[in-house]
Amino acid sequence: MRLTHLFVFLFSTVSFTSVIAQNTFDIVFPRTEVERSANCARCLQVFAQKPKEVNFSIQMDKTKTLYFQVNDKEWFNILFKNAGDGIAVDIVDKNRYDCSELAPEPQQIRGTLLKPVYAPALKKTLKITDEDRYRVRVGKLPASLYNKEVEFNILFLSNKTFCRYNTIFNLESYQWDLLDMGMYLDSLTYKTKHNSRNEGEQYSLKQKTLTFTILFEKNKSSYSQEDIKPLYDSLRLTDFNIKKIDIKAYASVEGNAERNLKLQQDRASSIVQAMQAFQEPTIETKVSTSENWVEFLNDITETPYASFKNLSKLEIKQKLVGATSQELEKYLRNHRKAVIRLDLERIDQYKDMKTEVIIDLFNQAIGNEDIDQAKILQNSIFERLKGKEADPNLLSSMEIPRQLKYAPFFNKNSAFRYLKDERNLLIAYKELQELEKLAPQDKRIKYNIAALKMRIWRYNVEPVKQDNFKTELLNLKKYGIQQKLIDRMLVNYHIIRSELFMRERDYANKDKSVDFILKNYKNIPMQDYDYLSLAQFLTYYADLENAEHLLQPKMKTVDVNENLLFYYLNLTLINEDIIQNPEYRTIMLNAINLNKERFCRLFDESHKGGVTFQLLEDYYLYTTYCENCEN
Repeated sequence: MRLTHLFVFLFSTVSFTSVIAQNTFDIVFPRTEVERSANCARCLQVFAQKPKEVNFSIQMDKTKTLYFQVNDKEWFNILFKNAGDGIAVDIVDKNRYDCSELAPEPQQIRGTLLKPVYAPALKKTLKITDEDRYRVRVGKLPASLYNKEVEFNILFLSNKTFCRYNTIFNLESYQWDLLDMGMYLDSLTYKTKHNSRNEGEQYSLKQKTLTFTILFEKNKSSYSQEDIKPLYDSLRLTDFNIKKIDIKAYASVEGNAERNLKLQQDRASSIVQAMQAFQEPTIETKVSTSENWVEFLNDITETPYASFKNLSKLEIKQKLVGATSQELEKYLRNHRKAVIRLDLERIDQYKDMKTEVIIDLFNQAIGNEDIDQAKILQNSIFERLKGKEADPNLLSSMEIPRQLKYAPFFNKNSAFRYLKDERNLLIAYKELQELEKLAPQDKRIKYNIAALKMRIWRYNVEPVKQDNFKTELLNLKKYGIQQKLIDRMLVNYHIIRSELFMRERDYANKDKSVDFILKNYKNIPMQDYDYLSLAQFLTYYADLENAEHLLQPKMKTVDVNENLLFYYLNLTLINEDIIQNPEYRTIMLNAINLNKERFCRLFDESHKGGVTFQLLEDYYLYTTYCENCEN
């Protein structure tokens, strides 16, 4: 899936502090609120009335030329109406935030100020780009900054007066998608998305997933088959093999961090070995370890030790000794644990047979009208196709009479064909439409047609009559489809509608569709990828506040999905009100534990993948960054 970036802006109005000693050209820096109001009223009104869908940024090309880029020409012309309306670029060097120095003092101009460009030149040289955006040259990077880490802020001028200061930040995102609707095979089957970053698409068909927690005994590092057998038996895995095991192992925070993580790795590995002893197929394993700062900081909130939340990690560890450690053991013992997720696959009793033989057996079962045996054999064929052990064209070798009682077999073949390869979208859709004539009351066929039609509309494969399609979705209830599944489809319906309205710049109707989504998503069960996709959708429309509210409840759990957590940080690191909350430190420590390098990259240059290193203007973020990333 293509990686995209959304550039958003932070702004500050004029503060009446001194300007650093450098050439400020002909820019007037107001000294009083009265002076500012007299010169900036129109500029500030234009920004106040700016549609949230309008965005802008500073871009630099290979020749080090800087451009102001905007997605709305009409708004651009309103903003730069008069001769004294203009732009000046402030180029900020990351050395300003060197951790070996004191935290930076606030200044009106943070870096090197370029000569302003005013409305006549801006309008004359504005050009459209290939991406249907508009850009205009506003300066060039000075040679002295060629090998430096830099970012570009914008001074907006009115009557040549400094009125507004914008810092551009980069929200890393992934192209949003529809909520996963699944497809009916024997039951509703979803595609497990292993990857929501830009390393490529990876899917598997999910059969069954179990999640549970094991508490670790203090100082115990090994687990035997006897330890695990009661757990294995309780999971009733006689019909399934464990295909993949994902263990997130957590250590309590007292003691040496390196020793803690090594202990958790040993514990997790011994659990995997004990599980492997119960089955022959090799279990694919993934183990991650971290100290459990999240639950520790959550648990001490209402205790006499709540002040620990204001200390550094090292300072907390120095206090967690002796009597203090013993007093807090009632909490710490619950922090030593593993959250284990098992991905299961049904045991295939025909796994040693060739696919051609299984197809012959399937055809014989159909000929003998042995429906139950034919289902088992069809699923065995699917297992080979999933594992790429057989050619999907073999599905055409299955001899199924075109009769009503065999409609479920045709439905499963078509649904599987799509789930296995999305390029079969239209083929599967046409097959199901023909099948619907044979079984017009079959709820699985009705649902699958609607799910594929949603994708066809989303990707503009064929025209879809919107009102008729909405009626079709609502009518699914007549055929026995659960309301929560219909609600999920209606949310997807409005996701697509909002995009179409956006293209037409019909912001009012776009907002109505977004409002429907916000009012109804809580009625449907969602997986982590659904939350991420919906947050990305809201961010795409510059609705950062609702995207933040959507993700926030999931942030204080120790096993939060990494991509959700970092997306939340992207959304909130720029919000001074949120980051000053003591609970935010818990979220950041969780991110550092999950992926320290990824956390530190948030403070890279905005045009090179970071949010913005100017987040370090905030003392709280500056100290957190320097404590964890500069050592």
